[in-house]
Amino acid sequence: MKEHRTEHDSMGKVKVPADALYGAQTQRAIDNFNISELTMPFAFIRAVALIKYCAAEANAGLALLPDDKADAIKQAALEVFEGQWRKQFPVDVFQTGSGTSTNMNVNEVLAHLAKRQTGLEIHPNDDVNLGQSSNDVIPTAIQVSTARRIARKLIPALRHLRATISHKAADLEHIVKTGRTHLMDAMPLTMAQELNTWAYQLEQAEQRLEALLPQLRDLPQGGTAIGTGINSHAQFAQRFVDSMSEFTEMPFTSSSNKFAGIASQDLSVAVMGALASLASALMKISNDLRWMNSGPLAGLGEIELKALQPGSSIMPGKVNPVIPEAVAMACAQVLGNQTTVVVAAQSGNFQLNVMLPVIGYNVLQSTELLTNAAYALADQAIADFKVNQQQIEQALDKNPILVTALNPEIGYENAAKIAKKAYQEQRPVLDVADEMTDLGRERLKALLNPKKLTSGGLAD
Repeated sequence: MKEHRTEHDSMGKVKVPADALYGAQTQRAIDNFNISELTMPFAFIRAVALIKYCAAEANAGLALLPDDKADAIKQAALEVFEGQWRKQFPVDVFQTGSGTSTNMNVNEVLAHLAKRQTGLEIHPNDDVNLGQSSNDVIPTAIQVSTARRIARKLIPALRHLRATISHKAADLEHIVKTGRTHLMDAMPLTMAQELNTWAYQLEQAEQRLEALLPQLRDLPQGGTAIGTGINSHAQFAQRFVDSMSEFTEMPFTSSSNKFAGIASQDLSVAVMGALASLASALMKISNDLRWMNSGPLAGLGEIELKALQPGSSIMPGKVNPVIPEAVAMACAQVLGNQTTVVVAAQSGNFQLNVMLPVIGYNVLQSTELLTNAAYALADQAIADFKVNQQQIEQALDKNPILVTALNPEIGYENAAKIAKKAYQEQRPVLDVADEMTDLGRERLKALLNPKKLTSGGLAD
């Protein structure tokens, strides 16, 4: 039988596993919230630990917390921040809407660690949570963890994917292929133009994310319960962001309206909008790759993605575009997460949003999924796909839409007749146009040159 010890809080005594670093309030949360098997991402726990580190430093500087206690709390917070004690944070995502259970989980673990290391009596509320409330800690943790994830993980991943695409595009500048609109044959373009479209989408996605970083770095910490800053020193908020900025090497600021940072989650909605936009771009890229790779005989067969694993348990030799499929599913999850965050952000009832944990969970999961998806697309799909140039040229040669270039010379209706005949007889457009016009073969070759048609404008 598992051994227990007795802990107490303001509601009375609670039995806690003997080897647990947490205390009574965490145990109550474990007992009360059996909703899922999901816990807060460790990136979020790290952010809360970092908040406790900076709060202890600020309170010590204001002579509100003895230096020895502050140092002990900071040391314990560093251990958690650096990845230790991960199993000590078991509270379900679906908990009290303020995230109080997660805040107290961290408070109790840090108090226990600090006491064990120093022998000092360190209280989870009076010392570790000094000058704070769950109501400003949890929104601040959402912003800090999101800002760090975007700046340190997601944006570098996007830049890697964009660089991979640009490098591949440079190698394929000479290949002209059939363009497609409505999945139907359209005017030609180079493969470089097609791939650079993806790169530009990613560049815009990165710009949208970067534009949100200053807002994410503007923190409501110091607002305590509702934004007034009750029980927090007047200088605490500024000292806190100074400490946070120094530790993270990111320019955090103190919000001029902490009421809004506690009562609303509009910023998380904006972040999820940018993440959803990126997810849509990655899904478009993934689906383009799937279509281009389709076949190898009955599809487009323009490219061949690297074979990574057998594609069927019953059809021998079948190979599927598994990375684009996996990425598309990750993107679908992100788009679902956006809906969750938008709905949750509407629960800012008066002075507090009461769906903070699920907002934090979904935003962080989305950044992780998109980060990993970007690297997967770059390294396992785009970097080393092969081009089936013969297949591309055969399709381009018979593309009836090339007659669009003849419109200024012979008119739309006459060009349409050539296109229809070329398609019906499965013959090159050049041959049919030579029979049906008096432009001459050399002039037609110049007008219908697919490479020239990729540059736009009127033919010479």
